[in-house]
Amino acid sequence: MGKKVTVVGAGFYGSTTAQRLAEYDVFDTVVITDIVEGKPEGLALDLNQSRPIEGFETRVVGQTTGKGGEGYEVIEGSDVVVITAGLPRKPGMSRMDLLETNAKIVRQVAENVAKYAPNAVVIVVSNPLDEMTALAQLATQFPKNRVLGQAGMLDTARFSNFVAEALSVPVASVKTLTLGSHGDTMVPVPSRSTVNGKSLREVMPAEQIEELVVRTRNGGAEVVALLKTGSAYYAPSAAAARMARAVATDSGEVMPVCAWVDGEFGISGVYLGVEAELGREGVRRIVETPLDADEIESLKAAAEAVRAKQGDVANM
Repeated sequence: MGKKVTVVGAGFYGSTTAQRLAEYDVFDTVVITDIVEGKPEGLALDLNQSRPIEGFETRVVGQTTGKGGEGYEVIEGSDVVVITAGLPRKPGMSRMDLLETNAKIVRQVAENVAKYAPNAVVIVVSNPLDEMTALAQLATQFPKNRVLGQAGMLDTARFSNFVAEALSVPVASVKTLTLGSHGDTMVPVPSRSTVNGKSLREVMPAEQIEELVVRTRNGGAEVVALLKTGSAYYAPSAAAARMARAVATDSGEVMPVCAWVDGEFGISGVYLGVEAELGREGVRRIVETPLDADEIESLKAAAEAVRAKQGDVANM
């Protein structure tokens, strides 16, 4: 105990992430902040009242913050800060449509994180994910290993779920992987995907795998189109919370995340979805997953696509 984690943004994504983190009972304090007056305090009160029922001791603290940084002193001493702040997508919007609006929000949040929690590991979940992760690193000026993004965990979970449903098998028997970007240049990796230890390619025809790859790539948009207001938050919050726990507990777990790549896979100088070992310092190391030649080419193409856009955010 004694560990502190902050979730910035008290929308569905942020509040669900805070709930998961509190219920793990590995943190002393979970802080939730938002610019909507009273909302984080109300959620914290509600979550704390669930403690006797769910049997966890983690204390939840809510704090309204101002545009000028008022209230951010509450995050002081945080080991991990999860940034969920920003607008969600509406039906028909791409993640890139949010770029300019969310860039302003993420920059302001990141600057306050740097001021009040200078030793924190930052996990970004605001969209467009790859670009916002790069922006958060620029705005905090933290070492690149201490700023990472949540995408691959979510996309991999979606891919695994679709495979399990298609084959009518338990999700626990399915292992899949997605790398690349959180968007059009996502790279699902069939060569590293298995069902009950057998290669996915052995148990599913190529055209069906491709269908599920496309569905995974459009997984967020599918949810947005059905909800009509707001976007996915149950699966995304589960992914962000697991990452935060891995960092706080210094677990060394290997997870697909958006991390700074500098030489691995022959790619340098870009935030990209790769497998990484997580611990107290954020990304301990990038794991160079063995990939097929075409998968490596797709990963390199994804790197170039996000590199161009990440260059744009420097001035936002």
